[in-house]
Amino acid sequence: MSIQGEAAKTTLKRDGAEATAPRDYSSPMPQLDFSKPEGDPGLLGPGSMGWKVSANPIVSAVGGIAAVILELAEKHVRAGVWDHSTFKVDPIRRMERTGMAAAAVTYGPARMAQQTFDRVTRMHERVTGTTHDGQAYRAMDPKLLTWVHVTAAWGFLNAYKRYAEPGLSIEDEDRYYREGEVIGKGFGAEWVPTSKAEMDTYMAEMTPKLYANDTVHEFLELVRNATPLGSAGKPVQRLITQAAIDLLPKHLQEQCGVTVSAAARPMVRPAVRALANTAGFAMRFAKASPSHQACRRMGVSTDCLR
Repeated sequence: MSIQGEAAKTTLKRDGAEATAPRDYSSPMPQLDFSKPEGDPGLLGPGSMGWKVSANPIVSAVGGIAAVILELAEKHVRAGVWDHSTFKVDPIRRMERTGMAAAAVTYGPARMAQQTFDRVTRMHERVTGTTHDGQAYRAMDPKLLTWVHVTAAWGFLNAYKRYAEPGLSIEDEDRYYREGEVIGKGFGAEWVPTSKAEMDTYMAEMTPKLYANDTVHEFLELVRNATPLGSAGKPVQRLITQAAIDLLPKHLQEQCGVTVSAAARPMVRPAVRALANTAGFAMRFAKASPSHQACRRMGVSTDCLR
């Protein structure tokens, strides 16, 4: 029996209540060609902040994990993500699929981006349920889709600021959030922050709605050990996970029930910054990556990614 088949028979504990293991609503991720059609800038294009922020895999990994911590700390999104996701049984595949969807709307041509929006929307339309305290939710609720978009945008940009571009201006932060509006609305949000000021206000409004729960810690335990490199990759994966927790301001760490020890913190940031620098250099030669293919599609130098 497949992993998903076994999972369908499993009963899990979630915040004191029983929950059946998730159904896999996903469809197989198609092989994507980012190099065609020539001249199609997609949703963002060369020179965009989105292309720069998403070009470094270490930055994306740190920001992505931080985003999921924030998602899972909100009870409606937590239930929708955790009860209808294969993360518990196949975290590597789940992360790869999510990463490719993000690449498709960031670096893909317009048709690829729209196909990705449509595919994800079809999956979300089937996701409904109740939270642990009996509140109904549906994945297509625009307010929940705003939170999902915000956690990703906030996570990626703040990881980029810390580990790739610490001197980033507020104007460029505003530009990143403004560019991301088309992506957030493409996935179904009716409103998303389009400036740092709007983002800060929205995050402050959402913070009291976040809470520590067992699912956050279950996720972190999974992601610490989920690496396509096997045991050899676990030290790096655990370091990236620590960096993701550390990316959250102290009040958000407390609200979400996560922390980085005082002893580890001085080592995490320089170590991950070194990893990001190494990854940034290596990506200059990654000709098959979505970002490089997108540059070839547009006939521009990969310098626009830096």
